[in-house]
Amino acid sequence: MASSIDNEGLTSWTPQEIDGSEADGDARLKLQDYDAIIVRSMPPGTLEQIIFRMDVLQRCEAAGQTVINPPRALETAIDKFLCLAKLQSAGFDVPETISCQTSDEAMAAFEKLDGDVVVKPLFGGEGRGITRIADEAFAFRSFRLLEQLGSIIYLQKFIPHEGADLRLFVIGGEVFGMRRVNPNDWRTNISLGARGEPLEITDQLRSLAMRAVDAIGAPICALDLLPGKDGRLYGLEVNAVPGWKALSKVLSVDIAEKVIRYTETLAGGENQR
Repeated sequence: MASSIDNEGLTSWTPQEIDGSEADGDARLKLQDYDAIIVRSMPPGTLEQIIFRMDVLQRCEAAGQTVINPPRALETAIDKFLCLAKLQSAGFDVPETISCQTSDEAMAAFEKLDGDVVVKPLFGGEGRGITRIADEAFAFRSFRLLEQLGSIIYLQKFIPHEGADLRLFVIGGEVFGMRRVNPNDWRTNISLGARGEPLEITDQLRSLAMRAVDAIGAPICALDLLPGKDGRLYGLEVNAVPGWKALSKVLSVDIAEKVIRYTETLAGGENQR
């Protein structure tokens, strides 16, 4: 995607398909012609690429368009460390977490976290790149490699659990939920083989979900909670570009339609333009 700013406003174009038909190199899609934009992907990229994407969304928002989720909420949720800090400030129990830039700092953190940690990419989702490390020698080699790659080393103390977590999906003030169970892996992502089960939304869970919405600023989002064996319910992260295919199947609810209807409400109704 490319984008331009001129006297006609913000314009975006692509040399490939637009609206299902082949477009020539000058075909342009005027973003301001749309009442709302629903962000459904934030692929990995360089810092400049990510900033560019946020810039385009911020320009759309400044022009009065409804952007779901707002750029600031996306920036917060994409950054795991910032997101977790927001949850902790909102009163959630969170796993003890240390972010650092050198392998020496990471080894000190590894010891502080009792030598059993989960290493995550600062940006990422669906369980990609998440590794549990409980061996000192392997930790050292892994941290050295991450340092050489110029990566932030993001460590969380491993929380013993029963092989299941809770996903709360919020659409405005409506909360849906499922329990994700994986008997074969400590990771509970559906993409990694977990199965989904319907989850009753109690007053406590509803309150936690709405607290996360307020903390991150994302009216449509998914909050992941982990029931630990210690009896505590840990806030893990908030996904501001959540998938809903598995949730729809588990609950037999058309989540996509609910997202669209809610977005139309925010944008001022159907067919405004």
